[in-house]
Amino acid sequence: MRRHPMRSAITRLAAAGTAALLLLLAGCSGDSSPLARTTSKPPASAAAPAHAAPDTSCNPRASLRPAGALPAPGHMPAGSYMAKIQARGRLVLGTSQDTLLFSSRNPFTGKVEGFDVDMARQVAAAIFGDPDRIQIKVIGYDKRVSSARDGSVDIVADTMTANCARWKDVNFSSIYYEAGQRVLVSSDSKARTIQDLGGKRVCAASGSTSYDNIGAVATKPIPVAKPAFGDCLVAFQQNEVDAISTDDTILAGMAAQDPYAKVIGPKFTQEPYGMAMSQEHPEFTRFVNAVLEKNRADGTWAATYKKWLGAFGAPPAPPKAEYR
Repeated sequence: MRRHPMRSAITRLAAAGTAALLLLLAGCSGDSSPLARTTSKPPASAAAPAHAAPDTSCNPRASLRPAGALPAPGHMPAGSYMAKIQARGRLVLGTSQDTLLFSSRNPFTGKVEGFDVDMARQVAAAIFGDPDRIQIKVIGYDKRVSSARDGSVDIVADTMTANCARWKDVNFSSIYYEAGQRVLVSSDSKARTIQDLGGKRVCAASGSTSYDNIGAVATKPIPVAKPAFGDCLVAFQQNEVDAISTDDTILAGMAAQDPYAKVIGPKFTQEPYGMAMSQEHPEFTRFVNAVLEKNRADGTWAATYKKWLGAFGAPPAPPKAEYR
C-alpha cells in the first residue's frame, strides 16, 4: 500500500487548504535560472530536456569582503546606501510568503516570518539598532533578481541560490545557508534515495532546475511538471505522483504539514543561499557580509537556525564565508 488507508479522505479535506498555503512554493532556489527564463510547461511525462551546461565562470560563493568593523547602529557612513536606508527609516525586504520555516505568513499574526526574514531583520538591527525597522514586500519567485537589480527592494532573502548566471545581474552576500535537492515520499515507501525511484513519477515545478535534475538521474524516474510546488504537494496527496523532489528546505515545510510524508536520501545537488542586492551599491553588500560575519561568530546564526529549524537536529556549523 503506497498511502495510509485514511489518507485519501484526509487529503480531500486538506488539499484546498494546502494549495492555498503552498501554491507559490516554486519560489525556492530549485529554480536557479538567471533573470531571463522560460515559462513554458514541459510535458508531464517527458524526460527533462537538454540544457546548456551550468555557468562556471565564477565562484558563486565568493562575495565582496567586508570593509572593516560595522559602524554603530544609527550612524551609517555619509553617502552610503546604508545611510539612505537609515534616512528612509526602514529596510525593504523582498521575499515570499509561502515558504514554511523560511518566509511564510503566520495565520494567527498575519506577519511574514522565518529563517530568511530573520536574516534580513538582523541587517535592519545593524542599521537602526531595531530589527523591526523592516518593510516586507512579497515578490514572485520570478521577480527576485529583477527586484534586487532595479532597487524596488533593498535586499532579497528568499531561499535563493547564488550562481554565476545571477551574479551577472545582482550581488550576493556570502552564503548563509547550505541547501540541496532531496526527495519527499510517502511514509510507507521503501525508497531511500532518488535512485530508488526509477520508473516512478516524481514532481517538481515547471521550469525549475529541480525538474531538470530528476530527468538526469541514472535510474530514470519520470519527471512530472506542475506550475508550483504547492501543486506538486496536492498531486502527491491525491496519489497522482509518487514523490516530490526539490530543495530540502521546501520539503521540510511540506513534511511538517503532512503526517504521512517523509524526506529521504542525502542531498544530490548543492544550493547555496545568498541574499541578493543591487550591484549599484557594493558598500551595502560589504556591510551585509560584515553583519553575517558577526552573527556567525557570536552565535546569532546558530540561534536563528535553532529557532526555525531546530526540529531537524542541532545547528550545523554556519557556512564559511568566501570572498573575491
